[in-house]
Amino acid sequence: MALLLPLLTALVLLTCRPGGSLGCALPGSHAQVSRDNLVLLGQMRRLSPFLCLRARKDFRFPREMLEGGQLREAQAAAAVLRELLQQTFNLLHTERSSAAWSPAPLHGLRSGLHRQLEALDACLLQATGEGERAPGMHGSALAIKRYFQDIRVYLEDEGYSDCAWEIVRLEIMRALSSSATLQDSLAIKDGDLGSS
Repeated sequence: MALLLPLLTALVLLTCRPGGSLGCALPGSHAQVSRDNLVLLGQMRRLSPFLCLRARKDFRFPREMLEGGQLREAQAAAAVLRELLQQTFNLLHTERSSAAWSPAPLHGLRSGLHRQLEALDACLLQATGEGERAPGMHGSALAIKRYFQDIRVYLEDEGYSDCAWEIVRLEIMRALSSSATLQDSLAIKDGDLGSS
């Protein structure tokens, strides 16, 4: 779990270096939606994490996708961010997640993730062109999917207990918190659209 911050910090560095321009403009509100999502995740807390120490698990965020230069371009970093948001959205859009948390913050979080995904989809389409795939995306997408599959297996193994959902909520919060820096670097404030 502690490996998320270095991984996504590295993604930020990759998008900020020369030649790492995304080639499209995310709205400035994209970063605000990310912050709002973190607030909503905080509101979804139902248990003290200290009650769930026994249920802790290291889901091993796929750090290796950065090694070997797989994410050399900002487009690939944005595509990885998109996959992370999509998998988070999918996990939170299940019947069991609806039973685990209060409806209002869960609905708000789902809506925020959906808005971010729409913005990233439009941006990636503009940057890569229809039908093209960002460099390094295939392996990175699979790594993100495996990571979320591990989370789903964990929930099933734990019987979708309240503690299991709390551990998953914290994991999602860490992932989205770490990715907020990446999202900020990809977002271009209104009025700055011509300066890349």
